[in-house]
Amino acid sequence: MKGKKTLLILGHPDKNSFSGEISKQYLASAKKAGKEIKVLNVIDMKFNPVEQQEKTEKDIIKAQELITWADHLVFVFPIWWGNMPALLKGFFDRVFMSGFAFKYLKKKGWAKLLKGKTSRIITTMNTPILVYKIFFQNPLKKNLKGILWFCGISPVKYTFFSPITRAGEGQRKKYLMQVRKIAKE
Repeated sequence: MKGKKTLLILGHPDKNSFSGEISKQYLASAKKAGKEIKVLNVIDMKFNPVEQQEKTEKDIIKAQELITWADHLVFVFPIWWGNMPALLKGFFDRVFMSGFAFKYLKKKGWAKLLKGKTSRIITTMNTPILVYKIFFQNPLKKNLKGILWFCGISPVKYTFFSPITRAGEGQRKKYLMQVRKIAKE
């Protein structure tokens, strides 16, 4: 990823959460590796998360400009009830709109307007990873494939940290060490 422009998107509503710490560690390591990186905290945006066609808020336009600028998108957030937080889902609903991220074609199919971009998803959760992937069949990956693949973003790599609430200080340090390594890729 060296030389690629990276946009780090924090999708946790609390910047002081462990997801916030993951974002800080990623940012610091990416900068240390010489990468060009910008940060977008969804909680700082002012927008209606419900899809509207009438007006587009300036924070939605700014997010689209940042995504257009970036070659690589890194999303950091927790998994709650099997999927992303509602605010982040609202972000996807509003930012990854038709005409920006994809476009339906008159005859058949659609155009993937974000082709050439890659992504990394870094999540925390309490469900054991094997239970999440096998028993629950990884609903987040299915959801994001439906969004990111549809828009042309590929490949998408996933990193799951779990169980997070029972992870002691030593385990959390290992998670953060892994994040720092990922940021240098």
